[in-house]
This record gives sequence, C-alpha cells and structure tokens, in this order.
Amino acid sequence: MSLANELTETAPAKINLALHVRGRMPDAYHRLETIFAFAQEGDRLSVEPDAALSLRIEGPFAAGLDAGPGNLVLRAAEALRQAAGVSAGAALRLAKNLPVAAGIGGGSADAAAALRLLARLWGTEVPLEPIARSLGADVPACLAGHTVRGEGRGDVLTPVDPGRLSGTPLLLVNPGAAMPTGPVFAAWDGMDRGALAQGEPLAAALAGRNDLEEPAIRLCPAIGELLAWLRARPGVLLARMSGSGATCFALFERDEDLARAEAAARRDWPWCLATILA
Repeated sequence: MSLANELTETAPAKINLALHVRGRMPDAYHRLETIFAFAQEGDRLSVEPDAALSLRIEGPFAAGLDAGPGNLVLRAAEALRQAAGVSAGAALRLAKNLPVAAGIGGGSADAAAALRLLARLWGTEVPLEPIARSLGADVPACLAGHTVRGEGRGDVLTPVDPGRLSGTPLLLVNPGAAMPTGPVFAAWDGMDRGALAQGEPLAAALAGRNDLEEPAIRLCPAIGELLAWLRARPGVLLARMSGSGATCFALFERDEDLARAEAAARRDWPWCLATILA
C-alpha cells in the first residue's frame, strides 16, 4: 500500500465538559456522570498491511512510550484480530501529538482509532463496542467519537444532541505535568456533591463541575494557576480541567477570542492546541 493510499484515522482529544464523581464501586472503579465531547484534532494513526502486528510511535510526545505488546493500540489490534478470526497483521504508525497522562483520552483514543482503522483494513464487521469496553472505561466513548453522556464507570453511554457545541472554538492547555489517573481518584474526598443535570449538554456542563479538580490541584498546584489563567481570558464560555488532568480546556464565543488566548498560551504555558469541538 503506497502512502497515497495509506489508511489513517484521527484519535481526537477527549474532553470531559463536566465530571461528577458519585461514589466508589465494589470493583475499585468510581461511579461517574460525565459529558464527553471531542476535539477536531488529536493523535493520528496510520496503517499498512503486513504479516505481523507492529507499532511505530513518532511525534512530539513519543519519547518514553512503549511500542511493545502492552501498548493499548496493539492490545486493541490483537483483540480485534482474535474476535474477527483474522490471521493477517498490520504495520501501525502512531503520530503522538497529544501529551501523555493528560486527561484528554490519550491511549484510549488511540485504541479506539486502532479498532476503527483495522476494521477497515481487514474488512470485518465484528461489533467493536464490546472490544472497546474490554480495553478501558474511556475507550467506548472514544470509539463513538461524538458528544455522549457517560455513566457507570463512564462506559454506559447515552448519545446527546451536541446542539450549539459543534464548531465551538476550543483551547487545550497543559501546564507541563503528567497526571496518572490513579493518584487523582485516590485523593478524591469521597463526597457525593450531586447529579449532573440532564438536557442540552452545554447548559448541563455550565451548571456542572469536575469533582477531580480539587484533588488534582492539591497534587499539582499548577493546574489551579492554569484554570485561573484560562478563566481570565476574554470571551471564555467555560474553563475547566478535563478528566483527571492536568490538561485544562476553555470554550470561547468567537474565533477571535480563541486566537488571542492561543497566542497568550503559547507564551505562558508549555503546550496548547487551538481547535474546535467536533
């Protein structure tokens, strides 16, 4: 397969517009209510036919990542191959454009992109959602790739009309800190602060919160500084931490407001991405 015909999939950045932690579950997961939305941009996964499964990782955040069988992309590929009864392999190439351990989907989005991409390459119609559920709590939402409400571990999904969210200017900013999910959830105080509202997703998000912000800020004070910085930008509609951090996001009313905030973020913070919500 030539590069001109190479199959590719975007693994878009995942945004938790709101994230309510309602309690701990017996399996050590947490009972969540969240609104998932997705950026137009993210990591990029490409594939060519090959006899064996392999993964090459490149891009600005490739350093230190393991491209071996433990990588979630290869775990997704192997799970699909077994479910579909496929003997062929695939040479996968991941352009890692998003920070790692950053609260914006990362490996989950890459795994979901691998499922979509390899289903195309291998011509299989095996249901992908059960495989996604076996790979991680965020993978089903990332497989959907559009605005959904998540409950349970975050993997019980209800589609919602994005309404005015589609095309909304979006700025992602990371303070240069990796935040593994486990310690942030472990630092949550266990208090149920109430349900996430139903209805139009932006209105629900504006009325909501991210219950992991406070424990994440205790572990990484730069997140609090970043949130204050974002909330001070002209034209901001909503600024919040995504997932367990450390990436924070801001939604803007106008493209001009986003452009000004992006210019300032490039000066003041280690990483940012200006895009729109899908």
